[in-house]
Amino acid sequence: MKKPVLGLILGGVLGTLDGLSALVSTPEVAPQIASIVAGSTVKGLVAGVIIGAVARKVNNLAIGLGVGLVTGALLALPIAVQAQPPKGEVYFWEIIIPGSIVGLIVGYATQKYGTRPAPR
Repeated sequence: MKKPVLGLILGGVLGTLDGLSALVSTPEVAPQIASIVAGSTVKGLVAGVIIGAVARKVNNLAIGLGVGLVTGALLALPIAVQAQPPKGEVYFWEIIIPGSIVGLIVGYATQKYGTRPAPR
Protein backbone atom coordinates (compact mmCIF):
# COMPACT_ATOMS: atom_id res chain seq x y z
CA MET A 1 0.00 0.00 0.00
CA LYS A 2 1.33 3.45 -0.85
CA LYS A 3 2.56 5.52 2.07
CA PRO A 4 0.03 8.40 1.86
CA VAL A 5 -2.88 5.96 1.58
CA LEU A 6 -1.60 3.93 4.53
CA GLY A 7 -1.18 7.16 6.51
CA LEU A 8 -4.72 8.24 5.64
CA ILE A 9 -6.31 4.94 6.67
CA LEU A 10 -4.24 4.44 9.80
CA GLY A 11 -4.61 8.10 10.80
CA GLY A 12 -8.39 7.88 10.49
CA VAL A 13 -8.65 4.69 12.53
CA LEU A 14 -6.25 5.83 15.23
CA GLY A 15 -7.86 9.28 15.30
CA THR A 16 -11.21 7.66 16.01
CA LEU A 17 -9.70 5.59 18.81
CA ASP A 18 -7.98 8.73 20.14
CA GLY A 19 -11.36 10.47 20.34
CA LEU A 20 -12.96 7.50 22.05
CA SER A 21 -10.15 7.45 24.61
CA ALA A 22 -11.61 10.68 26.00
CA LEU A 23 -14.30 8.56 27.64
CA VAL A 24 -11.61 6.72 29.60
CA SER A 25 -9.37 9.62 30.56
CA THR A 26 -12.12 12.21 31.18
CA PRO A 27 -15.56 10.59 31.55
CA GLU A 28 -17.22 13.95 32.26
CA VAL A 29 -16.95 14.84 28.54
CA ALA A 30 -19.35 12.02 27.58
CA PRO A 31 -22.08 14.43 26.38
CA GLN A 32 -19.61 15.90 23.85
CA ILE A 33 -18.14 12.58 22.67
CA ALA A 34 -19.60 12.73 19.14
CA SER A 35 -17.88 16.02 18.33
CA ILE A 36 -14.67 14.86 20.04
CA VAL A 37 -14.56 11.66 17.97
CA ALA A 38 -15.37 13.54 14.74
CA GLY A 39 -12.66 16.13 15.40
CA SER A 40 -10.08 13.51 16.33
CA THR A 41 -10.90 11.48 13.23
CA VAL A 42 -10.44 14.50 10.95
CA LYS A 43 -7.23 15.40 12.79
CA GLY A 44 -5.97 11.83 12.28
CA LEU A 45 -6.86 11.89 8.57
CA VAL A 46 -5.02 15.18 8.00
CA ALA A 47 -2.01 14.01 10.01
CA GLY A 48 -1.97 10.71 8.13
CA VAL A 49 -1.87 12.38 4.73
CA ILE A 50 0.88 14.80 5.79
CA ILE A 51 2.99 12.08 7.41
CA GLY A 52 2.45 9.72 4.46
CA ALA A 53 3.46 12.41 1.97
CA VAL A 54 6.68 13.09 3.89
CA ALA A 55 7.33 9.34 4.18
CA ARG A 56 6.95 9.05 0.42
CA LYS A 57 9.70 11.62 -0.15
CA VAL A 58 12.06 10.62 2.67
CA ASN A 59 12.81 6.99 3.45
CA ASN A 60 14.20 7.42 6.98
CA LEU A 61 12.60 5.98 10.12
CA ALA A 62 13.95 8.67 12.46
CA ILE A 63 12.63 11.46 10.25
CA GLY A 64 9.29 9.65 9.93
CA LEU A 65 8.98 9.40 13.70
CA GLY A 66 9.96 13.03 14.18
CA VAL A 67 7.54 14.29 11.54
CA GLY A 68 4.80 12.10 13.02
CA LEU A 69 5.38 13.38 16.55
CA VAL A 70 5.52 17.03 15.52
CA THR A 71 2.54 16.79 13.15
CA GLY A 72 0.39 15.02 15.75
CA ALA A 73 1.29 17.57 18.42
CA LEU A 74 0.80 20.60 16.18
CA LEU A 75 -2.59 19.43 14.93
CA ALA A 76 -3.71 18.74 18.51
CA LEU A 77 -2.44 22.08 19.80
CA PRO A 78 -5.29 24.33 18.56
CA ILE A 79 -7.85 21.90 19.93
CA ALA A 80 -6.08 21.75 23.29
CA VAL A 81 -5.90 25.54 23.50
CA GLN A 82 -9.57 26.00 22.55
CA ALA A 83 -10.96 23.25 24.78
CA GLN A 84 -13.58 24.72 27.12
CA PRO A 85 -14.21 21.93 29.60
CA PRO A 86 -16.91 22.17 32.23
CA LYS A 87 -15.87 23.31 35.70
CA GLY A 88 -12.88 25.26 34.35
CA GLU A 89 -10.53 22.26 34.23
CA VAL A 90 -7.72 22.16 31.69
CA TYR A 91 -7.26 19.12 29.42
CA PHE A 92 -4.15 20.32 27.61
CA TRP A 93 -1.97 17.23 28.07
CA GLU A 94 -4.94 14.87 27.74
CA ILE A 95 -5.29 16.17 24.17
CA ILE A 96 -1.64 16.72 23.17
CA ILE A 97 -0.21 13.38 24.32
CA PRO A 98 -2.67 11.07 22.50
CA GLY A 99 -2.41 13.21 19.36
CA SER A 100 1.37 12.93 19.48
CA ILE A 101 1.19 9.17 20.00
CA VAL A 102 -1.11 8.82 16.98
CA GLY A 103 1.44 10.78 14.95
CA LEU A 104 4.29 8.56 16.16
CA ILE A 105 2.44 5.36 15.27
CA VAL A 106 1.45 6.64 11.83
CA GLY A 107 5.00 7.89 11.22
CA TYR A 108 6.43 4.49 12.13
CA ALA A 109 3.91 2.50 10.11
CA THR A 110 4.22 4.59 6.96
CA GLN A 111 8.01 4.30 7.00
CA LYS A 112 8.09 0.63 7.89
CA TYR A 113 5.15 -0.83 5.95
CA GLY A 114 4.23 1.65 3.22
CA THR A 115 5.54 1.17 -0.29
CA ARG A 116 7.39 3.85 -2.22
CA PRO A 117 6.58 4.56 -5.84
CA ALA A 118 8.74 2.75 -8.37
CA PRO A 119 11.61 4.83 -9.74
CA ARG A 120 11.06 6.20 -13.22
